[in-house]
Amino acid sequence: MSSDIRTSARRTLEEIFPAADTDALAEVVHADVVNHELPPGLPQGLRGMQQVMLWLHRAFADLRYDIHQVIVEGDTAVVYCTMRGRHIGEFMGVPPTQRSVAVKQVHIVRFQDGKGIEHWAVRDDLALMRQLGVLPTEQHAASARP
Repeated sequence: MSSDIRTSARRTLEEIFPAADTDALAEVVHADVVNHELPPGLPQGLRGMQQVMLWLHRAFADLRYDIHQVIVEGDTAVVYCTMRGRHIGEFMGVPPTQRSVAVKQVHIVRFQDGKGIEHWAVRDDLALMRQLGVLPTEQHAASARP
């Protein structure tokens, strides 16, 4: 079972999200999935996960996830990865910048009946906003100090 969970977790980030394949997402995500990191206004369940995937696909060209490690414990997978892409569409109120981004993330997915039923994430959103030019980089902030 742990190899099935590992395979599903990897497939979701390495293949399905970059391709924005809503049908394939339904193969690995439970219809009643609870996404604890869902943006405001989006519905829970598979439909909400599909909307998140399509939103990311519209915001970032060449979207990909480099997986560094997958740990499976019982019915749960922990995936440490780097999300990469080029910012081509509005994202969290930020107009397209055409900048490339690389952001560390940890996804925790609990599985039930072979599909993801619950999702949590820890993302470095501060680094993302710095890479998009919304916030000053650490170098700029340090040089501004008296």
